[in-house]
Amino acid sequence: MPSTKQYGTTGPANEAIGGIPTIHYLDFASRGRGQVVRLMWEDAGIAYTDVRYSFEEYPEYKKTFIAEKNPTTNVPVVEINGKILTQSYAMLRHFARQLGRYDGTTEEEKYWADAMCDIAVDWRTQFVNAFFHPQKEETYPQHQQTERVRFLNAFETHLTRHELSLPGPYVLGTTITYADLVLYQVLHDENLTQEGMEGLQDYPRLRQLADAVERRPNVKAFRESERYLG
Repeated sequence: MPSTKQYGTTGPANEAIGGIPTIHYLDFASRGRGQVVRLMWEDAGIAYTDVRYSFEEYPEYKKTFIAEKNPTTNVPVVEINGKILTQSYAMLRHFARQLGRYDGTTEEEKYWADAMCDIAVDWRTQFVNAFFHPQKEETYPQHQQTERVRFLNAFETHLTRHELSLPGPYVLGTTITYADLVLYQVLHDENLTQEGMEGLQDYPRLRQLADAVERRPNVKAFRESERYLG
């Protein structure tokens, strides 16, 4: 049976999004596209219900329960107030609009957050294809030496050259956006934020962003709690 746990205390942020959301996702530690949704909720102070499926049981639920809620059978799936939400990055933008934060204020800021998110999504696709490939022993090391380096360099360049990112530490300077959370999660899943962020020693601006995310009070409390699974 999937594990179901409730976290947090309802408050203004839950009112802003219309209730207490329930997320359905794989029991994949604190990794993946579902984790970035949790990360936003934790940072925003949103109480939620966390339903996790083991890799062994998920195939059966995918064909039945998940398929009834999402025709593509992909997770995460979020239920809130009788509504079904799918597509993790669309969810993040949706919650950002409801909360009135996490996506900038001007059209230029919103564009830049969206653009940086899209680059991170492209990176995640390359990472997942290499990491879960049948010949992972060959494909993932190759990815680490090629595509991963390309994306790291691209982000470091964008963050140090674009006028909206220059002030730091986030994509939009001192204002956090959903794009920062998406980028942070990719860095984490590529094991670049562990061990004192040793993997980012050659990318000081990316390290600054990742460190700023981890130092946010609610994120810090989350990472130090039993809810955070590494």
